[in-house]
Amino acid sequence: MNIQLMTDSGSDLSEELLKAFQVNVVPLYIHFGDEEYQSGITIDTATFNEKLKHGSVFPLSSAPGPNEFYEAYKKIDPEKPIIVISLSKGISSTYNHAVMGMNLLLEEEPNRRIAVINSTSASPGQLLLLHEAHQKINEGYSFDELVPHLQERAEQTTTLFILKTIDNLVRGGRLDRVRGAVVKSLNIKLLMRASDEGKVEVSEKVRGDKKALRRFVEQIGEYTSNFEEKVLVMTHCNAQERAQHVLNKIKESYPFKKSIVTEMGPAISTHAGEGGLVIAFFKDK
Repeated sequence: MNIQLMTDSGSDLSEELLKAFQVNVVPLYIHFGDEEYQSGITIDTATFNEKLKHGSVFPLSSAPGPNEFYEAYKKIDPEKPIIVISLSKGISSTYNHAVMGMNLLLEEEPNRRIAVINSTSASPGQLLLLHEAHQKINEGYSFDELVPHLQERAEQTTTLFILKTIDNLVRGGRLDRVRGAVVKSLNIKLLMRASDEGKVEVSEKVRGDKKALRRFVEQIGEYTSNFEEKVLVMTHCNAQERAQHVLNKIKESYPFKKSIVTEMGPAISTHAGEGGLVIAFFKDK
């Protein structure tokens, strides 16, 4: 390709998509106490899930540093423009570090062409934008055409979440234990979404998993139409059957042109918890 695509490991690209899109990935870090791993490099999803299930230490994730982005950019042919699709800056410092790494390189090589796109999303949202970028590159888009196109698409990206368990939110300190106990005792399931600023917010609380899943599917139609022209991306946390069941329900109601399903990596799984599902698609303009 005449443009090099890059992202971080929050995008949860499968090996197949990684090769198909020809993307370079800068890994996030996963910390189990004093143990540090690079997501997708020194710890895979299966190992992460086992450590999370049987370990007493709850993991934390952190962004790669500016120098790691700088080194990743440096490896690319100087004649080849780079476009980075980053985790939302509303939930991670990854975007800011990618920009800082870009500025470090531009100080040395001012003729380099690099753009960092804030996905305002994570996981399937990043993947959706990478799919769009790959498609447009194949259609012949130039760097100058593709950057504003992706910036516009990032603003149109809708990201919706449904959690099967809130245990990770409680263990990670994002939900206090008292409120967590109330939510669990009432069998309340959280429907969440990415805000316009790319922050995660609770959109609805529904009692019972079946009702929550039904509402999760139903709300898609409130954001978009013209499904035959659009792509849906779903990622799941160690829940292939659950993901396929929900995808089948989505297809019954909304004839998306294409659907992509992958498993979440360690960074996003830390927050979503087992059984968590995230979907992304472009909303109507």
